Amino acid sequence: MHSHSLAPWTHNHTFLGAHHGDHERRTWSVVALTAAMMVVEIVGGLMFGSLALVADGWHMGTHVAALAIAGLAYLFARRHAHDTRFSLGTGKFGELAAFASAIVLGMIALGVGYEAVLRLLHPVTIHFREVIPIALVGLCVNLVSAWLLRGSHDPGHGGNDHDHDHAANSRAAHAHDSNFQAAYVHVLADALTSILTIGGLSLGWMFGWTFMDPVVGLVGAIVILSWSVSLVRTAGGVLLDTVPDPMLALRIRERIETGGDRLADFHLWRVGPGHTAVIASVVSDAPQAPSVYKWRLEDLAGLSHVTIEVNACPH
Repeated sequence: MHSHSLAPWTHNHTFLGAHHGDHERRTWSVVALTAAMMVVEIVGGLMFGSLALVADGWHMGTHVAALAIAGLAYLFARRHAHDTRFSLGTGKFGELAAFASAIVLGMIALGVGYEAVLRLLHPVTIHFREVIPIALVGLCVNLVSAWLLRGSHDPGHGGNDHDHDHAANSRAAHAHDSNFQAAYVHVLADALTSILTIGGLSLGWMFGWTFMDPVVGLVGAIVILSWSVSLVRTAGGVLLDTVPDPMLALRIRERIETGGDRLADFHLWRVGPGHTAVIASVVSDAPQAPSVYKWRLEDLAGLSHVTIEVNACPH
C-alpha cells in the first residue's frame, strides 16, 4: 500500500488554540509595555524611598520574564507544530508556560510579603508627592495591558441551556488558553499592586500613616499568592492529563455504551486549547467497525484525536 493512500486514516496533530497567533502578538505587546514601566517604577521608587513602588517595579520585572515565557511558548508551539518528535503536537507548551508563570507569581508574592514585613519593622521616609504620580502611570500601563490581553474567544452558541449535549460541546469548543490566562493574571496582579500602592501612599500622605505602604504590600502579596495557587492547579491538571470535562466524559460513555456495547477502557485528556483526545476500548457481543463508534461522537465539539479499539466478547 502506498503511503498517500493512508491519508483518510491519518490523524492531524496540530492542536494549537483557535486564537494562537492573536494571543502571541498581544502577549509580546504587553511584554514591551511592562518592561518600560518596570524601569520607571524601580528608578522612581529608589529615588523617592517607596517600598511599594520599588516592589511594584520588581513585580513588573518578574512579570516581564513570565510574560516572555508565555510569548516564547506560543512561538515554539507554532514553529514546531508539525515536528514529529512531539507525538501529540505542541498544544501543551502553553500549559507548561502557564505552570512556570504560576510558580514565578507565587515567588513574587512571597518576596513582596517578606519585604512588607521588614518595612513594617523598620519604617523609612517616603516622598509621597513624587511617588504617587509614578504609581498612577503604572496603573495606566496595567490597564492598557489588561485591555490587550482581554479575552478574544468566540462567543458561546445560543440554544437551550438544559441541553446537556450542547453544554458539553460548548465547554469543549471554547476551552480557555491557560498560557493566555496566566499572562492575564500576571497583568491583573500588577494592576492590583498598583491600586493598593496608590491607596496606601494616599493614606500615608493625608494622615501620616507611613505603615500603610507596607500593609497594602502585604495584602497584595496574599491575594496574588492565592491566584498563583489557582493557576498551578489549573495548568498542573492539564499537564497531568486529568479529565478536562466530566460532563463530556459522561456524554461519550452514554453514546458508546448502547446496544450491548461496553467501554472496557476509556481515557479523555486535553492536548491543546480547545482540543481533547480520546482513547476508548469497546467490548461487544456484536462488535462493529471502529468508524461506527467514531460516528457516534462526531458532533461532540473539541474531540480532535479519537482512537477506538473494538473487541469481541468471548462470552
